[in-house]
Amino acid sequence: MSTTTTPAPAPAVKTRPHRSTPAPARRAARVRAVTGRVLRYAALLVVLVVMVGPFLWQLSTSLKGLGDQVFGYPPQLLPHAPTLEHYGAVTETVPVLRYATNSLVVAVSCAATNIVFGSMAGYALARMAFRGRKIVFACFLATIIIPFESILVSEFLIVRSMGINDTLLGVMVPLAVTGLSVLLMRNAFAGLPAEIEEAAVLDGASEWQRFWRIAMPSVRGTIAVVAIFSFVFAWDDFLWPLVVLSDSDNFTLTVGIQYLSGTFTNDQRVIAAGTMMAVVPLLVLFFSLQRYFFRGVGEGAVKG
Repeated sequence: MSTTTTPAPAPAVKTRPHRSTPAPARRAARVRAVTGRVLRYAALLVVLVVMVGPFLWQLSTSLKGLGDQVFGYPPQLLPHAPTLEHYGAVTETVPVLRYATNSLVVAVSCAATNIVFGSMAGYALARMAFRGRKIVFACFLATIIIPFESILVSEFLIVRSMGINDTLLGVMVPLAVTGLSVLLMRNAFAGLPAEIEEAAVLDGASEWQRFWRIAMPSVRGTIAVVAIFSFVFAWDDFLWPLVVLSDSDNFTLTVGIQYLSGTFTNDQRVIAAGTMMAVVPLLVLFFSLQRYFFRGVGEGAVKG
């Protein structure tokens, strides 16, 4: 007699019920995301207006004719009949070409010296071991936070004792190398992998060869940043050239343009035209080197 056994029923598998996000919660998350995006774009718009607004206003003022109001209400951004006659008035009042040439000589020289001396000092602080390196680095950092106005008199006395006051060389000397240039180059060199130089040492490369052939080509982005900062600072500097220069033939553009404020006090259109002539070269320089600039900012921020 055979007996049949019935198989035991399989245990029931407990499945978790699918919990769907309630519709009100999804709507609230969507509202928060949209609100955050709107606030970010609103903040960007405010920054854009604050940063670009004065430049656009000056550009518009320089192109306005005599029939357009400068300080009218509501503000008139687009001139009805744009004209370039105010730029001609600037060139007839001051020798803009000579002043621009002086500014160009000073700015290019300062950019070159900051690249050379800043890179040398930065490489020494980042790659060379010597006693007192931290103290030297702290001294360079201290020069960044010291206001130039507090050392203006001593700078002038030094330049005068050297016999180079009232010359373009006297304008260049205090700007030849800055603590910011040294700091940027030092951070860029410190971010380079040590293995690169170790391989060069095994190949018999000297310190100078490692600096010139390996380190410098690796930080070209930071070199562009130093060049832009140095050029802009030297081009825009007004106080120091005003103090050290007395011969009008040696005036830089920022000092020479100030005479427009006295000659055309009641005509803001001419003053705006002179301002635009001083700003446009800086914009051309930045947009020409912007890709190197942003790459150099990343290089300098790799390692502090």
